[in-house]
Amino acid sequence: MAKKQLNIGIVGYGFMGRTHSNAFLQAGRFFDLPCQPVLKAVCARNVERAKSFSDNWGYESIETDWRKLVDRKDIDLIDIASPNDTHAEIAIAAAQAGKIVMCEKPLGRNSSEALAMVDAVETAKVANMVWYNYRRVPAVVLLKKLIDEGRFGRIFHYRAKFLQDWTISQDLPQGGEGLWRLDVSVAGSGVTGDLLAHNIDTAMWLNGPIREVTAMTETFIKERKHNLTGEVAPVGIDDASAFLCRFENGSLATFEATRYARGHKALYTLEINGEHASAFWDLHDLHRIQYFDHRDEGQVRGWRDIHVTDGDHPYMDHWWVPGLQIGYEHTFIHQFADFAVAIDTGKEAAPTFRDGLATDYVTDAVLKSARTRQWENVSG
Repeated sequence: MAKKQLNIGIVGYGFMGRTHSNAFLQAGRFFDLPCQPVLKAVCARNVERAKSFSDNWGYESIETDWRKLVDRKDIDLIDIASPNDTHAEIAIAAAQAGKIVMCEKPLGRNSSEALAMVDAVETAKVANMVWYNYRRVPAVVLLKKLIDEGRFGRIFHYRAKFLQDWTISQDLPQGGEGLWRLDVSVAGSGVTGDLLAHNIDTAMWLNGPIREVTAMTETFIKERKHNLTGEVAPVGIDDASAFLCRFENGSLATFEATRYARGHKALYTLEINGEHASAFWDLHDLHRIQYFDHRDEGQVRGWRDIHVTDGDHPYMDHWWVPGLQIGYEHTFIHQFADFAVAIDTGKEAAPTFRDGLATDYVTDAVLKSARTRQWENVSG
């Protein structure tokens, strides 16, 4: 029996558009999906580039107005892979049209936008998900399992960082395609919403809600030429952001993100220290967990290196033989496969829009604390 089609329309053809499209194409080849993803349409303003993207990934058609994409009767799912300032308007319209909605992170430029998006999908009762893909790294999923099993006991500390170096040059302009992340009106914030949002989502998934924060941010280069106007304009985004926080479970945490850490391209690490055990994970070595259990016999007690590639590890029975690794792209495949099953069963698959809102509440509190130089409670 032929599977029911899930017709997909994607908005955006950039980096995230590629990762999502690859996930749609590959998921059914490695997972037994209850539906057949069909790449119906890609939407972008540049017709030539949209056509090139469509031809490369196998989309059946192109649109240049996302409203027409949302209105199409042959589209079941709207995937938003466009800049942050478009997320809310497209998601709300898609939900009101009864479409399934997937959206890149952060959900909104701020929690107000994100709340409106949550209200829209929950009022319309449409399936929804935010692309926080690091929840689908097999090693991180294994870490979640170990925490939920109580192997760590009481959690005392959580620490995370996300370091890059691509904006150090003062000659780099802001705004426009490729550099919209430096334009606060489009991005909403700098590394807080772009990088720390990943750290925060993973942290709350692993360790529970964050209660309060105290933060500092810095914009190292105060003015940049704007690509769209040609004028030198103030830079409104944060180049670096660091904060301390307390979780609801009483544990303490440190978070840091910057685009000014020379030599680092995408260094995302996290560490958890508990009553009985500790663990460390590094995106650059994403298939491994460094794990310490104090309950091991004293003579052999020490940090162990767990290579997360065996068939009994999360997701790995869908891939290669034990010992062979997977990578970044596979996290998106895992996420879409989980979402397809959730759609079929009528269940939610995290992170939902409401989960994305929770992260936006924390990033809002971080930015507010950096302004007030005080501890700030997290709303929501």
